[in-house]
Amino acid sequence: QVQLVESGGGLVQPGGSLRLSCAASGSILSIGAVNWYRQTPGKQRELVATITNGGSTNYADSVKGRFTISRDNAKNTVYLQMNSLKPEDTAVYYCNAPAVRVAVYLYKNYWGQGTQVTVSS
Repeated sequence: QVQLVESGGGLVQPGGSLRLSCAASGSILSIGAVNWYRQTPGKQRELVATITNGGSTNYADSVKGRFTISRDNAKNTVYLQMNSLKPEDTAVYYCNAPAVRVAVYLYKNYWGQGTQVTVSS
């Protein structure tokens, strides 16, 4: 069984920083691209950042220049460094790996349970 576990959320003042982690565990042959999403009550889940297994990255316009996504393939872990945080960044942040190879010809889509980020003074 594969699990994605996020950590690193919390309460931070505007202008502060947090680093989220998404650690994958279980029977994994490889992990493709990994996404970070966020969601606030009453709104659709928003794609924040993506990193491919080759290290290419993409960001939502709202976080460009402030957030950095990275990965450590040896640890099956992806990070989201969030700087210059704003109150509008407040949300539950979810890690998603849509192409986890769990067998030679089997890929599965996994989500983490989410971690709350609150930006408030």
